[in-house]
Amino acid sequence: MTVDNGVRVVAGSMLLLSLVLTHWVHPGFVWLSVLVGINLIQSAFTGFCPAARLLKRLGLK
Repeated sequence: MTVDNGVRVVAGSMLLLSLVLTHWVHPGFVWLSVLVGINLIQSAFTGFCPAARLLKRLGLK
């Protein structure tokens, strides 16, 4: 798996987790979805993505 695919998996997983937590735990978890979206947008403009750096350290191509 490449880093780009890994970032998509992490982002998608975080969004799904946020939706589950928002529904069953507390509505405030919707902000996790907002943060994930903001991070995806800023990484498109800046090229910096914390998840990509972490996945590179974990050995993804």
